[in-house]
Amino acid sequence: MGSVTADDFFSGQVAALAGGTTMHIDFALPVNHDLMAGYKLWKEKASRSCMDYGFHMAITRWDEQVSKDMAELVLEGINSFKFFMAYKDVLQVTDSELVEGLQRCKDLGALPMVHAENGDTIAWLQSRLLAQGVRGPEGHALSRPPALEGEATSRAIRLAGVVGVPLYVVHVMSIDAMEEIARARRSGQRVVGEPVAAGLVLEESPLWDVNFTRAAAFVMSPPIRSAEHGPALKKALASGVLQLVATDHAVFNSTQKAAGRNDFTRIPNGVNGIEERLHVTWQEMVVSGLSTPSDFVRMTSTAAAQIYNIYPRKGRVAAGSDADVILLDPRVTHTLGVGSHHSRMDTNVYEGKQIQGKVVSTISRGRLVWHQGKLDVQPHTGRFVAMPAFGPLFEGLDEQYRRRGVFPYGPTPVLREPDVAACTAATTSQSCHSDL
Repeated sequence: MGSVTADDFFSGQVAALAGGTTMHIDFALPVNHDLMAGYKLWKEKASRSCMDYGFHMAITRWDEQVSKDMAELVLEGINSFKFFMAYKDVLQVTDSELVEGLQRCKDLGALPMVHAENGDTIAWLQSRLLAQGVRGPEGHALSRPPALEGEATSRAIRLAGVVGVPLYVVHVMSIDAMEEIARARRSGQRVVGEPVAAGLVLEESPLWDVNFTRAAAFVMSPPIRSAEHGPALKKALASGVLQLVATDHAVFNSTQKAAGRNDFTRIPNGVNGIEERLHVTWQEMVVSGLSTPSDFVRMTSTAAAQIYNIYPRKGRVAAGSDADVILLDPRVTHTLGVGSHHSRMDTNVYEGKQIQGKVVSTISRGRLVWHQGKLDVQPHTGRFVAMPAFGPLFEGLDEQYRRRGVFPYGPTPVLREPDVAACTAATTSQSCHSDL
């Protein structure tokens, strides 16, 4: 939306380390749909990093060059590609483009990811709301109802099922989308559902706040939902219907969000969370009694390492694994907010939230980088971690789909007897004899 996030690779990773995250995978965007140009730009951005990182690459259109570039990026160590089903005329791909991308991901052993919202209907609702005089942040939620997230999630899952490829659904924010993932997983389809910290704990009422700055701070997509969605997502996470907790950390200061003061479609989308993720998840899942500390490790670390094919290098404390370790003291109480966070943000959607349990030490690649409230990090010390293709989600996949008969079009043509009647009526008998 014409804005650049307030955090760069250094400030964002400083916040991550203070919050106990020791590797992050950033979404890299193409430059004018050019994947390699986007990859080059993101490598330049990442030069300021101070911890391990990787990339997802977004696909915003489809042609033969995109297909070739995907293969090159897989060789570079990128094993996931994101497809937007929203942001019409900017990032959104069509269904036919999505299917082409799903097939290419399958061929390359890369994991397709979807931002699942019905972008065409969102654009229609946005225009109607603006015409009716709804111009503030509340219009963001009204134009992106849960049904449109559920519909797009269902559509993406079914298309992935036809192609026969695993699917990763990013930032699951609604019961509607969660239930589609649950249905697919019950049927045996390999679908990963990823809630974000904001969706677990926040609800949508601040979008109606009379203070524009506070309301705009909560604008993200899919939107933060009404109060019943968060508890349902937490239960789904506790039971394994959803697998891991991410952030979709995309932060814009209040001055940047003010670009949409008179038009909610111009508010840059995104909220903070890279520093708060572990603390929010601990509070909502472990302190609440929904999950165990071991479950917490799985949903904040191990599952991601396995999905992105870097386990046991990451996601495990063991000989031979990277020396990335955090210490979380469950006795320490603290409060989240602008006064204590390390992001460059001037707002915080978790402002004033009380947390029982705090990351007191972070060890990154064997170095103590966060301890007793102090950081010891320098820019330009980060390291790109290549993520190999054909991760665990691809193991045995073709055989599973063959046995389930998922391919409705079938891999083998039906052999039929020649049509004698058609041959008799043919004007050239020689063509019939050649067919016979």
